[in-house]
Amino acid sequence: MPDPGLAHGQSRLPDPPAPPFLPGPPTVLFPVAGAASGSGPAPGAAPEAGPVPATASVPQAGPVPLAGPQPQAGAALRAGSVPEAGHADAPAPAGLDLTRILRGPSGLGTASLFLARRPEPLAPPVSVVTEIPAAPPSLPVDPADGTPIPGLYYHPIAEPDPARVEEVSRRIKDWAVDEVQAYPPEWEDQFDGFSVGRYMVACHPDAPTIDHLMAATRLMVAENAVDDCYCEDHGGSPVGLGSRLLLAHTALDPLHTTREYQPAWADSLYSDAPRRAYRSAMEYFTALATPSQADRFRHDMARLHLGYLAEAAWAETDHVPEVWEYLAMRQFNNFRPCPTITDSVGGYELPADLHAQPAMQRVIALAGNATTIVNDLYSYTKEQNSPGRHLNLPVVIADREGSSEKDAYLKAVEVHNDLMRSFEAAAAELAAACPVPTVARFLKGVAAWVDGNHYWHQTNTYRYSLPDFW
Repeated sequence: MPDPGLAHGQSRLPDPPAPPFLPGPPTVLFPVAGAASGSGPAPGAAPEAGPVPATASVPQAGPVPLAGPQPQAGAALRAGSVPEAGHADAPAPAGLDLTRILRGPSGLGTASLFLARRPEPLAPPVSVVTEIPAAPPSLPVDPADGTPIPGLYYHPIAEPDPARVEEVSRRIKDWAVDEVQAYPPEWEDQFDGFSVGRYMVACHPDAPTIDHLMAATRLMVAENAVDDCYCEDHGGSPVGLGSRLLLAHTALDPLHTTREYQPAWADSLYSDAPRRAYRSAMEYFTALATPSQADRFRHDMARLHLGYLAEAAWAETDHVPEVWEYLAMRQFNNFRPCPTITDSVGGYELPADLHAQPAMQRVIALAGNATTIVNDLYSYTKEQNSPGRHLNLPVVIADREGSSEKDAYLKAVEVHNDLMRSFEAAAAELAAACPVPTVARFLKGVAAWVDGNHYWHQTNTYRYSLPDFW
């Protein structure tokens, strides 16, 4: 059962200031062979950092093209300033009625939806905090902790807080072993090698408590239990995957049925490790998150499961998709459920109307796509050395475009870099068009997740090593 001290809704949580935001400047070690001119790192010094108030985040930025080098976008996303409302150069994205969203519901029968009626509608803020106190720039991680992919566009971060890493690592192992029996004793070295505590602390630098970090960490472990046991490494198979995923999904999205059949379903949630992990992790998460945040997560997990099924269908028919088809699958079978809960883990809530805006959905989708291609690139050698054929972006490019393994890998790096720049440009546009503190903080949290995800892949030398292409 969840810890008694966990809050039962974000509105009951204090809104503490976020810790210093430490990612450094974008880094490209050296250009990828054959890459377009101008795709190198952004010029300029590392962004300054310091204590970040809840209202501080992305600086003013106008519309930015979605392709080509964007040296200002990445730095802007992480620098900490916020544009003034109504800036003439930042038109709201299509369909974004900011005044209506901030005002809340109106019309016949909506009075009861407010806990206390405001004397007048809430208007967009006239101005918000625009600067962050200066602090020394962060440094790249020690090369001994893993070699970043040459030519990859990414942002180095400072080492995650070791005290938090140690505590999260201890708690998550206790949960996985004692509460849900997520893995047998012979998998212990693999669980330890995954370094999930370091992963989640790096991805959520603004989490106010260990309990908030644990909510994300349990979900990450549960998702990997499903992937390993149902899909691939530990007994997974594409055959019958749809049935297994559907039943596991009911641990996240409960079955509402008759009294006669309810007990059998409830018992089924303890029948295997993935369902035990999903059930328990979701129980902890719903104790911490608001109902709309929990429903958002369920929706993104359904997306993830749909992606699993597409990949399984290709495996059953030995089909190699077109590159664009593979990228479409990867938009669903990707990390999206992780950054989409960045506000839950941060102890606040991005309102549902703002989260659902097409411009915000584009930002989240691009972040998920870029981080997932990072996984394709860092896990390439591991998958090439594993039994069977594993689809990843370099493999699909090589097959469909007739490239050598090296050229296909280097092109996949370019694809990642394009996705990263598109993500940063879209986030900067949205921050300028919608200067609301929770939007700014959410965008900053997603950017932190993107950077922490790369850090974990680069430094997890237990799991990953680079191909010899340079």
